[in-house]
Amino acid sequence: MKKLFMFTLLALFSSFAMAADNYTVVFKAKGKYEDVRDSVQMAIEGKGLKINSMNHIATMLERTGKDLGATKQVYEGGEQFEFCSAQVSRCMMEADPHAIVMCPYIISVYKIPGDDAVYVSYRKPIQTKNPKLNKVLKQIEKLLTEIIQEAI
Repeated sequence: MKKLFMFTLLALFSSFAMAADNYTVVFKAKGKYEDVRDSVQMAIEGKGLKINSMNHIATMLERTGKDLGATKQVYEGGEQFEFCSAQVSRCMMEADPHAIVMCPYIISVYKIPGDDAVYVSYRKPIQTKNPKLNKVLKQIEKLLTEIIQEAI
């Protein structure tokens, strides 16, 4: 039983959520960027969710940086998965039709030059004065966290 407990603890600390600003939740993972990215994709799809699009942020910054005269490499790899949960999103927008701006959900996977870690993050839903909306936003945050924890 002690071995199982220690193994579980080790697994938890090999990838963990980092304290970040109040607008984001960042997880730090070990491994190859491509493997972490693919694991995130599989975890999203494993929840029965359809990925609407994949944004290639690192590629876009590299391409546009040349036009802007920028030379700093921001990411070695950086992509975002956009997806939605029909059930949760519907509850969110029934609670507040203006919450349409919260959809789709986005999970980012990126690697920073000179850093061995791969980061996986999402935009943190803010608390509102609407208790029904807050309840749904907590469900969304739980879903995003579960996806990332499963992936890393």
